[in-house]
Amino acid sequence: MSGSIETQAAQDIYFNPWDENFRANPYPHYRPLLAGPPRIIDMGFKFVLAARYADVRAILMDHATFSSVQPAGMGFDEQTKVFGDAPTMLGSDPPTQTRLRRLVSRDFTPRRIRELEPRIREIAKNLIDAAERKGEFDVMADLANPLPVMVISDLLGVPHEEYRQFKHWSDKIIEADNTLPGMPIPDEIKSAFAELRAYFLAEIARRRKNPGTDLVSALVAAHDEAEALSADELLQFVVLLLLAGNETTTNLIGNGMLALGRNRASMAALQSKPDLMRGAIEEMLRYDGPVQSTFRTATRDTTVGGTPIASGMGVFVITAAANRDPAQFKDPEKFDITRTPNDHVAFGEGIHFCIGAPLARMEGAIAIGSALERFPHLRLKNPDAPVTYKGSYFLRGLSRLEMALK
Repeated sequence: MSGSIETQAAQDIYFNPWDENFRANPYPHYRPLLAGPPRIIDMGFKFVLAARYADVRAILMDHATFSSVQPAGMGFDEQTKVFGDAPTMLGSDPPTQTRLRRLVSRDFTPRRIRELEPRIREIAKNLIDAAERKGEFDVMADLANPLPVMVISDLLGVPHEEYRQFKHWSDKIIEADNTLPGMPIPDEIKSAFAELRAYFLAEIARRRKNPGTDLVSALVAAHDEAEALSADELLQFVVLLLLAGNETTTNLIGNGMLALGRNRASMAALQSKPDLMRGAIEEMLRYDGPVQSTFRTATRDTTVGGTPIASGMGVFVITAAANRDPAQFKDPEKFDITRTPNDHVAFGEGIHFCIGAPLARMEGAIAIGSALERFPHLRLKNPDAPVTYKGSYFLRGLSRLEMALK
């Protein structure tokens, strides 16, 4: 499949999420998109590419016109089938989305996040200790992969010692993004999803007999007491929390450490002034965010940024491009941990703004801050070597990131 387009005089546009080279560095391909109105491209199905900050924000704020429900017949039916029929918080509109979000919101209040901080620091310390003893540091394997999945495991009340199994399932399921539209999902991805669902079905049954104070027990109670959650919704909810709750934070830590490794002055500034970390996390999210794009479907004929969009047309809402829009950010290609203001859209906008954003920010700050504090001579082990990314365009994350400790 070619992503080269000759629609609306857009010969300069190349957009192909299934091209490994495109995924490795999509940012140069965003620049032409930022220079004009949303483009309509034909990839077997017609899609809109919305990249400019104003256009992206307008779409994300208008959930009535741009639905989060994945319609059939758009090339992604196989992916949707793997995830089941029950709605999720990410893939639904009000009132369903409102009901589902309300059920989980109690575990993502500012107070609840603050209560998690000592545990997150303990996990980070243990992981850094292990890397120090080993004398080698792969940011992904040693810190970015295990920490978020251990934290979300604690929230869900499942043993974090099983994080490797959770991470295996998570990585496999995320690879579904790399399946070409209209093509079947590989069996190993289907198997991973089936195993994950089976695991949580057993956990749900256990909580029904012996409820605890964890989030799964609370959701089981919501299902049993008021039918606020159907059985399928309950299962989908838990699976989504595991996937979304660990993958994005993993990528924030990895992409952020890579940016620091390539900008040694910023790393040195953070090591000498740890109070710069809050702004640094925001810049990591803007500069190379863990989520490149989200997807919406037009519910009616409309216009965005001067481009007519027909009802039923799918829209790639490219938040990572919006975060490098020169109309919104001065010197957008520059990594600047003191950038202010920094009104990025890395966590989305509107009713689907990431409910876990405060937790992700805290985990990122603790993980990266712990590494910088423990390893004062931290640097990229092979600064000129190409880095490898996992097989998903939507969720941008490194496979490995080796750093030298001395």
